Amino acid sequence: MDRERPHVRVALLGSTGSIGRQAVDVLARDARFQVVGLSAGRNTALLGEQIRRLRPAVAVIAADADRDGVGDLPDGTVVGVGDEALEALAARPDLDLLIVGTGGVVSLRPVLAALRAGTPVATANKETLVAGGHLVMPLAVGLARARSALDRADPLGSTLGWIRPIDSEHSAIWQCLVGEDRASVAGLILTASGGPFLDLPAEALANVTADQALRHPTWTMGAKITVDSATLANKGLEVIEARWLYDVPYDVIDVVIHRQSVVHSAVRFVDGSVKAQLGTPDMRLPIQYALTYPNRRPSLAAAPNLVEVGRLDFEAPDVTRFPALRIAREAGGIGPWATAALIAADDVAVTRFLAGTLDFAGIPRLLDTAIARYGLRAGAQPDIDDLVALDGEIRAMYSTGAIA
Repeated sequence: MDRERPHVRVALLGSTGSIGRQAVDVLARDARFQVVGLSAGRNTALLGEQIRRLRPAVAVIAADADRDGVGDLPDGTVVGVGDEALEALAARPDLDLLIVGTGGVVSLRPVLAALRAGTPVATANKETLVAGGHLVMPLAVGLARARSALDRADPLGSTLGWIRPIDSEHSAIWQCLVGEDRASVAGLILTASGGPFLDLPAEALANVTADQALRHPTWTMGAKITVDSATLANKGLEVIEARWLYDVPYDVIDVVIHRQSVVHSAVRFVDGSVKAQLGTPDMRLPIQYALTYPNRRPSLAAAPNLVEVGRLDFEAPDVTRFPALRIAREAGGIGPWATAALIAADDVAVTRFLAGTLDFAGIPRLLDTAIARYGLRAGAQPDIDDLVALDGEIRAMYSTGAIA
């Protein structure tokens, strides 16, 4: 982004979700940001409040029937509807940054559209890399190489200038890599809180409730990611993301349990050094870093008080009690069909668990079943239409509760 430009023009997809609301907090307090566009699903009442607060040129909703829920619009704001409007928003030539706070494969088309238009993307969307890493990263690599050829010091000369991770773990690794020679990296260490069931006996896991799974010990997050944290599926998805973001093999990506959630992840170097990023469990910090990169600015997040923290504990994950981490790693080794099946099945499994039609142990069981059925396809890697079709097929197969 041009440091001399008075405003950084952004569009935020998924503005009413957990990540989106926190991104709005960051954007609203910094006058350098000009919000060009917002999008949301069905929470149009909150979207309407955000529109009147931020006054974007465009707002996109999922269905025309929800238009009345937005309420009165400020002068200059128009409302678009559906996936095509979302893609058009992402491809606007007046954007400096696209922020993706949505879940689902539906966000992959806007990400690809933004990159093709030469717009960097800050994303918390798992499908972007877990299902579509083979489509997204070649675009980011090409854009980075073109900028680096003109100016080696350009922040956009790195792929992480174009695909900016909002997850706290990947933001931590990104921050640890700044200024480092990639050839000196020996491995990555992703930390996991372990969720609320870390000490629960294996035989008790089948009986845990959705309410118990949503009581995360250190983070306040949306329901989907909170359940994924409880199963360790989120850490498996992050392993796959790490393989794409940092162009490293799976066997140098480690996962450790860190109950305090202060060390957000670390990088191990060839000389034996380990560099870690520490912070309080507050998503506004990684969101802001992705928005202001390569600069740092005062944040709403408080720095951790290490004396009060007192101790930092680390332990190996138990993949026998929490097999979703193992299943995700195996899917990554199989390839994009398997990882696309994995993440679609995980969304269905968590939805069913929260609805009470699938037990907690059924979540990894459904992941295994879906990968075996849909993830072992030979031949060409899936394109965007294949991924959307696969996502729909898996949802149709497993959402009814008839299987797993």
